[in-house]
Amino acid sequence: MRLRSAASQAIAVTTVLALTGCAGGSPGGPTAEQAPDAKVVEPAAAQGAAGEVTACGIRDTGVFKTLTESFNAKGTGVTARYVELGQDTDAARAQAIQRLEGGSAECDVYLMDVTWVSEWAAQGWVQDQTKLVEQRKDGFIPSTLETSRYADRYWATPFYTNAGLVFYRNDRVPPPATWKQVYEQAKLDPQNKVEIQAKQYEGLTVNFLEMLYSAGGSVLDENGTITIDSPQTRAVLNLMADGVRSGAVDRGSLTYDEDASRRVYESGAAGYLRQWPSAYKLIQQTASGPGTAVAPLPAFDENSKPSAVLGGWNWAIAAASDNVGGAVAFIDHATGPEFQKTMALKHAQAPVVASTYDDAEVQAALPFITQLKQSVISAKPRPKSPVYAQISKAINSNVYPVLAGQVDVETAVKKMAADIKTAQETF
Repeated sequence: MRLRSAASQAIAVTTVLALTGCAGGSPGGPTAEQAPDAKVVEPAAAQGAAGEVTACGIRDTGVFKTLTESFNAKGTGVTARYVELGQDTDAARAQAIQRLEGGSAECDVYLMDVTWVSEWAAQGWVQDQTKLVEQRKDGFIPSTLETSRYADRYWATPFYTNAGLVFYRNDRVPPPATWKQVYEQAKLDPQNKVEIQAKQYEGLTVNFLEMLYSAGGSVLDENGTITIDSPQTRAVLNLMADGVRSGAVDRGSLTYDEDASRRVYESGAAGYLRQWPSAYKLIQQTASGPGTAVAPLPAFDENSKPSAVLGGWNWAIAAASDNVGGAVAFIDHATGPEFQKTMALKHAQAPVVASTYDDAEVQAALPFITQLKQSVISAKPRPKSPVYAQISKAINSNVYPVLAGQVDVETAVKKMAADIKTAQETF
């Protein structure tokens, strides 16, 4: 396993847009899961902890202000502050890697995108949280725990999760049963077309994987062997491309991210929208809100099972942290039932603690919470690899030209597999 320098990491960062990570495979594949020896975090470290703990991560939209204020109000002897590392995910990742690789103790805790876990663990940048997670394992939704696991150890504690949903105009179209049914329904009336995120970025990777997983396909097996050259991949690409050609899918989606696709749906120009849960409150503030219902992602076809792709963020403890006890106390608070409920009510972020979804107050404030729980439970992580960023680019850079009508499916599938192999060879 070759550890990469900060310079090569920065190059990888600039090649892709990363998102707003089933481990346990035995060695044998090109990127079989391996992690170096690491400091093991002891749960008891929080007892008697004192001083300041610094948490670092993405731009704060209010969640982290609420978190640090509520933690500091407890008066435990530990105080927390949150430091923004960048205005977007890429910038935050690049700045975090500079600190981690340099052994900086500035940040005790990092907010880590679920797709970064494998890389950061393999590089030895974060501490082993297996004992910390294991003592509270039964309280978490199992799928969220999988996003923090690599090489049979837990390298982070889940903080909040994410899984796609379908928002639909229930005054104009039926509920989504399968993706094929949704596309057929959307063909009947241009005003009921489907909005997805098909711009060439991480969002397109996720949209594609949601269908691929439901169709029974995969990108890598548990040993890291490439499995994307499959009938399932071809079936998904054919459906997606046919959708754009027929007008069932808005061709404008080829330029849309989450915000752009949501705005088109809000205008009343679409019947279906694949989107993250955080869009709910925004849609409800528009004219489309009263006619909008929410459903879990549908199955690919009548012979498939639904599947979502997990997003979200986890808390990692830096290998160089000089206040591990304070970090543990902070993480315990952030991922405890009390703050998880506050986070759902105040910021509409999807909790990782299962019991929060059954809270009557949360259910009243977020009527779609039951559907979201279904999506999170059935969701799968993105391909686990220390070179996930390059794998994602290999996927979306080959899916996009198929949807745009520039490349045929067979050519794209072969090139996708070859590009993923090249990505694996860089680590």
